[in-house]
Amino acid sequence: MRTTSTIQHLAATLEVAHWSPNLESRDGPTIFLLHEGLGCVEMWKDFPQRLADRLRLPVIAYSRAGYGGSSTIDLPRSLDYMQREADEVLPDLLQALCGGPRVLLGHSDGASIALAYAGAQQDPLLTSVVVIAPHVVVEAIAIAAIQGAKEQFTAGALAAKLARYHRSNLSSAFWGWNDAWLDPDFRTFSILDRLDTIDVPVLALQGTEDEYGTSMQLELIASRVAETTLTLIREAKHSPHLTHTDRVLDAIECFLAQRGILVPNLTGSPPG
Repeated sequence: MRTTSTIQHLAATLEVAHWSPNLESRDGPTIFLLHEGLGCVEMWKDFPQRLADRLRLPVIAYSRAGYGGSSTIDLPRSLDYMQREADEVLPDLLQALCGGPRVLLGHSDGASIALAYAGAQQDPLLTSVVVIAPHVVVEAIAIAAIQGAKEQFTAGALAAKLARYHRSNLSSAFWGWNDAWLDPDFRTFSILDRLDTIDVPVLALQGTEDEYGTSMQLELIASRVAETTLTLIREAKHSPHLTHTDRVLDAIECFLAQRGILVPNLTGSPPG
């Protein structure tokens, strides 16, 4: 079951969604979702509810300022916008929305934010991090895909698709992300230094056909985070949680269960 609300953070009003499992919740952490560079609460689609039902845990997501139903922002975004979200926004939101143990689960830019937070904040309530298609450095394949997205947006098809989700935030959502990534100075983006201080288990997943990055991103995480599990989702592109949901849910459930963060269901799925 989903409920929606808003929360104030500094001058911004942020939309928030909570999903509770359809069956009785088990004891365990809350799963806190961080969306991609063009994402928002709505663009997680049915994944949060399926995640809540599979794990029988509560799930929370928010739309960052300038996205979805949150308040807008002034452009351009700073080129360190992901690190700033991790340092200046996320600590307050977690304290307000999720006062107990939590798992950060991020996709794409959200995955980078999750890793940046885990490396910088040393959060005693953070039990683990799950990242899907993370960016820890910039690859040429990502720049090419983001240039392609710009062409699709200006041609109209991508703009029409995204307008359903971002409404009055369409320009800030797209150009805030696109202009930052295509800025020549962004090529030096890196959160490698933050990986060195992550002290919780990390599950890193990526589609083998990801158009925005290669498995090098996962390998860099594994080389710097002591307890890392890598999972490649065959034939999946940049959003395997939407296209290959069961495989992603299997990997998350197994990862959390093996580390004692989650008591596993014997059937691998909720009863009933």
